[in-house]
Amino acid sequence: MTSDLLERGKHIKLAVFDVDGVLTDGRLYFLEDGSEFKTFNTLDGQGIKMLMAGGVQTAIISGRKTPVVERRAQNLGIPHLYQGREDKLVVLDELLGQLDLSYEQVAYLGDDLPDLPVIRRVGLGMAVANAAGFVREHAHGTTQARGGEGAAREFCELILRAQGRLDAALAAYL
Repeated sequence: MTSDLLERGKHIKLAVFDVDGVLTDGRLYFLEDGSEFKTFNTLDGQGIKMLMAGGVQTAIISGRKTPVVERRAQNLGIPHLYQGREDKLVVLDELLGQLDLSYEQVAYLGDDLPDLPVIRRVGLGMAVANAAGFVREHAHGTTQARGGEGAAREFCELILRAQGRLDAALAAYL
């Protein structure tokens, strides 16, 4: 983890996550009846809960729309959920207006081209390890973990570490 990422993480008030390829492994599972399911990593969920407990707001912005993501956001207590929105920068503009925050106060974790405008605009824009190469090239940093395999947890812990809150968050479980 570079000192640049830690410096960028100090000012984060809102962490935003893509879903497919970030909170999941990126695979889409469709059943015969047309329904779909996704698998989420519990380590990522715990990281998001720790981040929120540390005072950082959270949001999900996804180009796809599915009830499974709504359920996951509810289970984790993520208050800001935007689905079926392809232009993620427009969505983020709306959210920043509601929360009275600036781009520099936002961290974003993504994996593919629709995430890139946001990654390049926010204070801390990161890509998961298995993100598209072009996205990794233009992100501030890349997680060591792959999407759906602990990347969001790593991202959350980076922000907590940058803000001097990680040790306290972990100590709560001792």
